[in-house]
Amino acid sequence: MTDIFRIIFSALSPVAALIILLLVIDRHDKEPAKLLIFQFIAGCLISIPAIFIEGLLERFNIFSGTIIGIAYTSFIVAGLTEESLKRASVYIVSYHKPAYNEKLDGIIYCAFTSLGFAAVENIMYIINFEAENPSIALYRGIFSVPGHMLFAVTMGYYISLSKFAPTFALMRSYKIKSLLYPVLLHGTFNFILSLNIHWLFAFVPFVIFLWIFNIKKLRTFSKESRYYKNLYDSNNYNNRN
Repeated sequence: MTDIFRIIFSALSPVAALIILLLVIDRHDKEPAKLLIFQFIAGCLISIPAIFIEGLLERFNIFSGTIIGIAYTSFIVAGLTEESLKRASVYIVSYHKPAYNEKLDGIIYCAFTSLGFAAVENIMYIINFEAENPSIALYRGIFSVPGHMLFAVTMGYYISLSKFAPTFALMRSYKIKSLLYPVLLHGTFNFILSLNIHWLFAFVPFVIFLWIFNIKKLRTFSKESRYYKNLYDSNNYNNRN
């Protein structure tokens, strides 16, 4: 029993830390707790079809063991499957809700979905591979779990741009990017990890790029959220007086 609690704690600690970070970022126009919980649960649940779809797609990997096979597994089996399911869950659970009323919301909903998915995936990895790799919880807590959230930041950024786009052409363009870019980032992340390249020379620079690339997006929408909140408060104050 103690071992089960230890596994759950080590798997969910980085998820909890990132959820707290997201709630701090979204402090100006907070999302309904119930909706965030549903979105997180949806992220957990999509791990079930992901397992079956990825297993099915891997059967078609005729280039297994080659660099083409690694790319197929990274970009199609993992990247396309997981990011498609995450995006679909956001459209089903949150996209049409009245609470989705500003651009930052898309990032928050996508991130909660991704962290739900990462929570289940993390538990499974630690249970299955900790015996042969005792440091797996640490590595995944530093890289893989934040990686899922960062892919979600890109996804949510473009979903929001599509939702609030002024024209149909822009909406369609951003919708495509909301899936294409996360798949490319996710696939590249997995691809680098799967190659026999020293992680310091390829993987760490890519992770740094991920953080820089997505923090800019977060800051853009966070500033916008703060601006409209201040504007709303100012208008209310003027109306009362």
